Amino acid sequence: MVHESRVPDAEPAWRTPRNTVTLPEVHATIPIPTTGSWRKFVAFAGPGYLVAVGYMDPGNWATDLAGGARYGYALLSVILLSNLMAILLQALAARLGIATGRDLAQACRDAYSPSATIVLWVLCEIAIAACDLAEVIGAAVALNLLFGLPLVWGVCLTALDVLLVLYLQHRGFRYVEALVLGLILAIGASFAVELYLARPDGADLARGFLPTPAVLADADMLYIAIGILGATVMPHNLYLHSSIVQTRKYGDALGSRREAIRFATLDSTIALMSALFINAAILVVAAAVFHGTSHENVADISDAYHLLSPLLGTGAASTLFAVALLLSGQNATLTGTLAGQIVMEGFLDLRLRPWLRRLITRLLAIIPAIVVTVLYGERGVGSLLILSQVVLSLQLPFAVFPLVMFTTDRRKMGTLVAPTWVRMLAWPTAVVIAALNLWLLVQTFGG
Repeated sequence: MVHESRVPDAEPAWRTPRNTVTLPEVHATIPIPTTGSWRKFVAFAGPGYLVAVGYMDPGNWATDLAGGARYGYALLSVILLSNLMAILLQALAARLGIATGRDLAQACRDAYSPSATIVLWVLCEIAIAACDLAEVIGAAVALNLLFGLPLVWGVCLTALDVLLVLYLQHRGFRYVEALVLGLILAIGASFAVELYLARPDGADLARGFLPTPAVLADADMLYIAIGILGATVMPHNLYLHSSIVQTRKYGDALGSRREAIRFATLDSTIALMSALFINAAILVVAAAVFHGTSHENVADISDAYHLLSPLLGTGAASTLFAVALLLSGQNATLTGTLAGQIVMEGFLDLRLRPWLRRLITRLLAIIPAIVVTVLYGERGVGSLLILSQVVLSLQLPFAVFPLVMFTTDRRKMGTLVAPTWVRMLAWPTAVVIAALNLWLLVQTFGG
């Protein structure tokens, strides 16, 4: 076998001219120091946290609450496995963007026929709509719980994130990253307190991280597990990450891009560990408070909010829960807006003014959310949130397989092709994701 280091340096077959990139207003705007590993790491840190936001959005809350309440700590193993898959796939997305200068949507447009590209674009827009549905409704539920604001008005209020993103990007992309990181820290602090109040059993918690075959044998448990997978490995985040890593001005030399891949991978890995903590914390709190009681069927966020305080004996439990939910939903809508712009530009090569692009992508989420809220009201929110995550999971293979195919192809990636050990993990991961989704369809529609 030929070692990676012995292969002569070769440029990727795909190298995108700077004037054809997505998010051109922030492309290569963040300088990278020429010396000091720590200074370089700090300069590269940021995109991973924007990606991590999607792994802790309100859709995760619905699936994690349902999983913890019904099955205790058993689905912690699914959260861990999903997070490891996410770390691997996001590293590949960063590699694609840095090595080729293309994001995943652009790469698909270049590699496939126009008709196939349109199909992939439509599927991706459906996934983003499902994700935004969870984020927007989750934030609206939080506003309703905290301030009594009607759900429809809460949904409309979340549309203001368009103005916030435009303002922050005008100031510089670092401001967007700083806001997102601050909100993540606040969410993490809220759940650290919730864990202290819930006092979960340490031994049962540790056993929950060990896989159990019961997940595949129980159709209802599998449905929640696939929902967790869909909520954790987010298809639109692969498109997002492959674009926003290019906000760094790392240079075109192979050595510079190789170093950029290393730091970007470290950034996303550390950031996704924060998502693992928050996802696990939601499930652990639900397992400790609801499982084994008369509240095992709690999957609705509003019910969990109303039950936490009386069961834990302090009003702070419910308030912290709702505040963290609001921060989570609003944080995720920020990155969802960026992802929508990247997907539209990448697949369609559609160049519009930034405010118009974001308005269109926001309306694609706000209008379905308003319709759903009016038709189903508060009581249908929990089931819809879980369903949205299953829709995300069903779309995953259509993003994952192209990503793995591109990043493991030396003809397209040159010397910056994924290492052999990564390829050996990436293909089984893609197959497992596809197989789990096929199993879900069989279990759901086969009886």
